[in-house]
Amino acid sequence: VSTQSTGHSQANRAKEKEMSYGYYSLGPAHGSMLTFNIADGYLEGLLRGHRSGILRVADYSNLVQCDALEDLKMHLSSTDYSDFLAGENKLNTAIIYEKATAKLVNEFNELRSHSVEPLSTFLDYITYAYMIDNVVLLITGKQHDRNTEELLEKCHPLGMFPSIASLTVANTLADLYQSFLVDTPLAPYLNDTLSEEDLHEMNVEIIRNTLYKSYLEDFYNFCQKIGGATAEVMGELLQFEADRRSINITINSFGTELTKDDREKLYPSIGLLQPTGILKLKEASDMDQVKAAIEYIQTYRDIFSEFDFGHDKDKSLEDQFFQYEVKLNKGSFDQQFHYGLFYSYVKLKEQEIRNIVWIAECVAQKMKSKINNYIPIF
Repeated sequence: VSTQSTGHSQANRAKEKEMSYGYYSLGPAHGSMLTFNIADGYLEGLLRGHRSGILRVADYSNLVQCDALEDLKMHLSSTDYSDFLAGENKLNTAIIYEKATAKLVNEFNELRSHSVEPLSTFLDYITYAYMIDNVVLLITGKQHDRNTEELLEKCHPLGMFPSIASLTVANTLADLYQSFLVDTPLAPYLNDTLSEEDLHEMNVEIIRNTLYKSYLEDFYNFCQKIGGATAEVMGELLQFEADRRSINITINSFGTELTKDDREKLYPSIGLLQPTGILKLKEASDMDQVKAAIEYIQTYRDIFSEFDFGHDKDKSLEDQFFQYEVKLNKGSFDQQFHYGLFYSYVKLKEQEIRNIVWIAECVAQKMKSKINNYIPIF
């Protein structure tokens, strides 16, 4: 099957899906209190129930006092995590991460299985980010002649799709590229931005950022066409994600062979930094110039200021971004009748899992001095 024909078939399927679901014709009334609860009210209520189970400050106070992973297991059993570690006699942080992630995936799939359009497509978009990471993982493994079946075991479960097992038969990068075009929902992003030769020549992080750029722009446009509170809430969340990626791309390119023009191609076309800040980021060659490029946005100026002069010197710039992301996602629950709740819940649970794993690592390695370097949510 040629690359061109598969690309056309994917595009046609996407167009048919758009026409059949009609989600691009939805007006702002879709997110109003008069219509939202007809199809999505039950799932919003279910989600808010899940949200009430997110760990609180008191829960973390108990966890940081643990002296062994068994103590951690016992304290978590009294929370919404209940018996998620039941049957695990030899605990380690990898098992805790795996089981906590499995719990999140089960909750997400429960919501997904009861959803109807356009919410079901919105939930699909959430999984595309994890699919991109899985695709990049498979590409990296194939570049280094790793066993594909072993790589599949390391893929994030939210980024799995029915035909991913068929990728194990790909023997070369060319076969893998053709399989992606035929079998994955990411085909439009691959076909529009990457060629088969790029898989051989490009750094994997450039491939990842190229796919993410297309994904974020597509997801943003989809949310704007839904309209209403979904467009408002998700617009803010996705613009922040785009800006964070643009800043990180710039900083991580210092000292590499990536040119300023190539760097610019990786910046998403959405975000608060567009266009003025992005033009400055393109020309930045050190950290001071990055700070100068973003300082006209109060939020980002505060994040960098806290990173430079904050009382907690153990927190990285990435931690500062995570902390602000938690604030944004908590704010999603202040409104009703929108889909941003589903996106924010997944992001908050991801942060909670990072917190638990961090505390577990500190307990396991007897590093109590750093155990409080997590990011509380509620």
